[in-house]
Amino acid sequence: MKVAFTTSTGVEVDLNFRKSTSFTVWDVGPDEAYYVTTVRIADDTECEDDRIAARVKALSGCSIVCAREINGPAAAKLAAGSIHTLKTGVTTPVEEIIGKLKNVLRGTTAPWIRKAQSADALSRGDTSLSFDSSDGRGAAMHITYGAIPVNIG
Repeated sequence: MKVAFTTSTGVEVDLNFRKSTSFTVWDVGPDEAYYVTTVRIADDTECEDDRIAARVKALSGCSIVCAREINGPAAAKLAAGSIHTLKTGVTTPVEEIIGKLKNVLRGTTAPWIRKAQSADALSRGDTSLSFDSSDGRGAAMHITYGAIPVNIG
């Protein structure tokens, strides 16, 4: 899934979401992460709502935005755009956050992360749906939709 980080250096989450004009985007999975791009935003408007809307639009392909601070109106607009927010509260290395996200993705992920992964899989066109019965009678079932496995039973 794609994660955007507010950063002035490319290596630390050190900016408030509404003031950031540079976002480093990484693709993060359970076993690997790689840099995708840097999104730059022109901060040429006086209106707070327009600044937030421009950021949400520019980051629309991301599942998560990680910032040092994110105010309520910005978090609400990101959520309306199906983008989840992570707030660090302090300057934090991007690699540290990526490591934590990878650990979370390796374990039992929270529902909001599964939703973000599912949205990312659908945006890549991965709409496969498969069913496997573990005992031939259907007592336990493994469903894969996109890249998200779900065990039922």
